[in-house]
Amino acid sequence: MMKADIEERVLHFKQPAGTSRGVYTERRVWLVTVSDGSAVGVGECAPLPDLSCDARADYGDVLRGFCDQLEQMGQIDYEAMRDYPSMLFGLETALLEVKSGKRLFDTAFSRGEVGIPINGLVWMGNYDEMLRRMEEKLEQGFRCVKLKIGAIDFDQELDLVKRIRERFSFHEVELRLDANGAFPYEEALYKLELLSQYAIHSIEQPIRQGQWAYMAELCRESPLPIALDEELIGVNDREMKSHLLNVIKPAYIVLKPSLHGGMAGCREWIDAARQHDVGTWITSALESNVGLNAIAQFCSVVYGDHITMPQGLGTGQLFTDNIAMPLEIRGDQLWALRNS
Repeated sequence: MMKADIEERVLHFKQPAGTSRGVYTERRVWLVTVSDGSAVGVGECAPLPDLSCDARADYGDVLRGFCDQLEQMGQIDYEAMRDYPSMLFGLETALLEVKSGKRLFDTAFSRGEVGIPINGLVWMGNYDEMLRRMEEKLEQGFRCVKLKIGAIDFDQELDLVKRIRERFSFHEVELRLDANGAFPYEEALYKLELLSQYAIHSIEQPIRQGQWAYMAELCRESPLPIALDEELIGVNDREMKSHLLNVIKPAYIVLKPSLHGGMAGCREWIDAARQHDVGTWITSALESNVGLNAIAQFCSVVYGDHITMPQGLGTGQLFTDNIAMPLEIRGDQLWALRNS
């Protein structure tokens, strides 16, 4: 008989994590421990306030209800949980561990044989802070760096990008930008044209989500490839996912299991993206190492043993009180430690 317990935790950032929606100093997560009487699994439910479609004041109570349902049914009711992606992801992870142990999926990555290439992440800050963080990532050996923009003056951000390109060509460093919806639509195309001088791989969510017609026009006109992120939040119906991609036609979508439907929902997004010739990559969404470990293993099973596109899995060192997991960053790759 299944039994599920919930533990609420607050994690603390080593340094404030700035986005265009504000600054995070702490992170509230719910750890779900599931047991079938002989094996135990732990999953992480980590909604982001003001962003996740299932972030709510009664989160713990709703999660407890789904845990009760799991105990009664012995399995997840995926249709009932479509609109609760962070809860679904936590239960998926816990059940996988019950069934398969710490190695959720049997892949070369989970066996510790290969690493997954990842991008370095430079958080928003003032100009000097962002330049220093950028230099740190390059010194650490990252060949793909994601720069969050939209928090300081755009001319300063443009100058920062220019200075990076003066030092490192696009052959040496792949540069991704994430605007988190910060650009007003009326200014977006002009800003994208200015940024396109500097060999940018892509820009995530240049304008805020929910403006499908405007975003579709930007994707048609932009000299930079556009990736959707926040745009996908709350689009949990399989047919609507395909419809969104058909209407907007982005170059890429960036998938986060905690935000975009758990593992099951992300598989649907990947299937739809392949049908519409849209590229994908997977990132974490400020989870602890429990969630990061599951996302990395999921990434390795959906993309195979020879991943070449850098994924967004470099968030495991963000917290002062993170949960220990057998993960290690070597250069610009994330590795699962052997015999774990």
